[in-house]
Amino acid sequence: MTPSTVVDAIHTDTPPCEPSREITASLHENHAAPSPLAPTPNSAQTSHWTPESVLSTLPVQPQKHSTSPVPFFHVLERLKTTKREGWRRFGMNHGESISDHMYRMSVLTMLAPPSLSSRINIPHCTKMALVHDMAESLVGDITPVDGIPKPEKNRREAETMDYLCNTLLGRVSGGLAGADIRAIWQEYEDGETLESQYVHDIDKMELLLQMVEYERSHKGTIDLEEFSWVAKRISLPEVKAWCDDLLAERENFWNEIGRKPSGSHLSAKQVEQHTEYYGNGSNGA
Repeated sequence: MTPSTVVDAIHTDTPPCEPSREITASLHENHAAPSPLAPTPNSAQTSHWTPESVLSTLPVQPQKHSTSPVPFFHVLERLKTTKREGWRRFGMNHGESISDHMYRMSVLTMLAPPSLSSRINIPHCTKMALVHDMAESLVGDITPVDGIPKPEKNRREAETMDYLCNTLLGRVSGGLAGADIRAIWQEYEDGETLESQYVHDIDKMELLLQMVEYERSHKGTIDLEEFSWVAKRISLPEVKAWCDDLLAERENFWNEIGRKPSGSHLSAKQVEQHTEYYGNGSNGA
């Protein structure tokens, strides 16, 4: 299959063509789907990913070193059309996009209770939520089970942010906005400030919300228990309280339909992959 066929299947809201369904079916058997425009686990060992390797597949190339932010605006559109990969592994090919995820995260950051909002910069957290997955506009949504090591994922995302903030935004208004976006993204990645820890927790909370909502909208025919384990990685008590309320709501839903979630579907290998990505303790991100 040509790269453009894969792009069409993943970056649009139309059903994929027949060859894409065959590949998707094969990948579902292995419980791992490819991230948009990222190599498969096997090809990850033989090819060197760069932002240019993705940009070369686009029908229109963003103008480099422009004094206008419009080329950057066009790249952001990909966040609206690229689907979150975890749900695709359960057959939900028309589920939430990356920007859907980041939008609700940004709203959640505004609702910090006084015990937390008095200690952090809420507007800064909201900006961080809107920026934290920006690199996925080119990298795609790489998940722990995709076979791409965490250091390689980090490299791809850092190179993409350099491209977005320097190559596309470096000459826009003196490069100040681009530098600010790059710094906020790096703060999130480093996870050392209280603001970044809060946004990491919000990232997990938003995933759990979507998990419950998909289970409910599918009337219990889809069991997404696999994703519930991220609740153990939430560190701040204020977000833990939200999570407890949500998981109690989920338990009530399954009790009402007379069933129970089947438990984690992660194999020992997948647990190892998740631990590499998220860490072994509650503060792992």
